[in-house]
Amino acid sequence: MKYIPLTAIIIMLSISGIFASSKEDSTAYEKQRERVNKLLDQRRERFGEFDASLTARSGIFGLKTKKDMQSSIDILKQIVLTDNNIFKETKALLDYKDFEKQTVEGQVEVSGERITGYINTISKLQRSQDQLAEEIMVLEKRSNIYLSLLLFAFLALMTSLYILTKRRKN
Repeated sequence: MKYIPLTAIIIMLSISGIFASSKEDSTAYEKQRERVNKLLDQRRERFGEFDASLTARSGIFGLKTKKDMQSSIDILKQIVLTDNNIFKETKALLDYKDFEKQTVEGQVEVSGERITGYINTISKLQRSQDQLAEEIMVLEKRSNIYLSLLLFAFLALMTSLYILTKRRKN
């Protein structure tokens, strides 16, 4: 039973060490961390007082008196109240982290949707570009055919004119 509070302190210190490594904490998160750390310091002090009260023996023949035991009980009550406050503040601290995580996830989702929209737009534009390139090729083929026909017609006309002029001269 005596080791449970010590384990809780070690876990809280580990958690605060993990949170201390994050450089992008918000100011509210930092304030909340400071509150938790202050509460942990208070608990450490009260636990030291409790240890001292356990060794205090002011009775006859070095025995514990009722006052000594009541003092130890009062200190334990304070430790329990401090532990409750630590848990409440740690819960608030975790809520900050959860909120931050949800915010980041929301931003990731929005960014993902935006990227998907960009990809869809790019795909549509590429399909449109491919369609237009095919239309250009068809139009160029038609243009080449018309140019060939025009050239053939021009050559036929020139040949006809040449033949006609030669006949008239003859």
